[in-house]
Amino acid sequence: MPAPQKNSKPDRTRGAFLRRAPFLVSYWQGKQLYIENYLSRKKIAASMETAALLDFFSGWKREEGMFRRWPEYTQKSLRDAAGRLVKESFLHKSNKRTSKRSPAERALKHWKNWNPVAGFFHFQTKDSYSEEVRPEEIQWVANLMRRQRIPAPVRRWPSTWTIPLPKETCNGEFPEVLLKRRTWREFGNKPVSKEQLARVLDLSFGVQDWGKISPSRSFALKTSPSGGGLHPAEAYVLVRKVTSVPRGVYHYDAVGHRLQQIGKGVRSADIQTLLAGQWWFRDAAFVVFLTAIFQRTQWKYDYARAYRAVLAEAGHLCQTFCLTATWLGLAPFCTMALMDTKIEQVLRVDGISESVLYAMGAGTKPETRNRKSKAKNSEGPAEPET
Repeated sequence: MPAPQKNSKPDRTRGAFLRRAPFLVSYWQGKQLYIENYLSRKKIAASMETAALLDFFSGWKREEGMFRRWPEYTQKSLRDAAGRLVKESFLHKSNKRTSKRSPAERALKHWKNWNPVAGFFHFQTKDSYSEEVRPEEIQWVANLMRRQRIPAPVRRWPSTWTIPLPKETCNGEFPEVLLKRRTWREFGNKPVSKEQLARVLDLSFGVQDWGKISPSRSFALKTSPSGGGLHPAEAYVLVRKVTSVPRGVYHYDAVGHRLQQIGKGVRSADIQTLLAGQWWFRDAAFVVFLTAIFQRTQWKYDYARAYRAVLAEAGHLCQTFCLTATWLGLAPFCTMALMDTKIEQVLRVDGISESVLYAMGAGTKPETRNRKSKAKNSEGPAEPET
């Protein structure tokens, strides 16, 4: 922001009240100071004068207070500087000493002890993808794999004392499911049955029992662990091709084991758009969007590290989903390439008190095509199966 100009005249007008936005972080990149509002996701290259102006308005003050604070600058230049900061969301403006908080600010009140660390990460990593995966992006990945060696998938400790472990063939249904789990990128034309959908939702996200804390208090027991037994996750299902279930958007009731419809009609194009243009998932029979209601975790864990636990729990649930779908003979996938805001609009959540974290889905297995040929298909994703 340009520095204000030198002043020569006093001003006796009374203006509005100004206050610094409460969601700002600053950092240096090279020789440049940057300030970001992580709620509005706006960023400015700032001067020390900008930082001083924001510091001055740490609480509600009349704007003419800055004229007395910096009498060496013209009032017009100070007003212009403050006006630009208001426009870019770094200062809030009100005609009185207090002002109603926006819905987003009210939703963030429970993040108080997690901010700025978790809040900055949460907002700055939303909507990171374009709507469509362009051919140039796929070609870039293909070129990268030819140009640079892929990092080693395991770590080795040479010249250390080792203890050989027995390597045995594990037989049985459980190890068979583990070994068969893969990410599928093509699907059959047959629908998933309502019974298969019901089973994968119940075993992945359903409340299986209740544990007692006291005669009047209990906590949910699920197939995946959760910090403090708080289970912040919620599951929403986009149904495209499931027998006896109309196409639509549903919330999964983890206690009542039922689907609650919140939207109608789901097309392949909708799945492709919400999954950041990943067309190889567009023909899935259904997609599950996993959200987190953060207040459940914030209630007990009032430090920012707990945000890591929420993300880890999403991983627990997704792996359970993929293994269950594999056990049922389905073709599962998972992805974190999401159009966050668009998904949250579809799910009718605000992205702050409840936000989407992960996507997974499944279809039937392709009837005839060899799935290993997909990676060699020039129209498919230029990346290895996972």
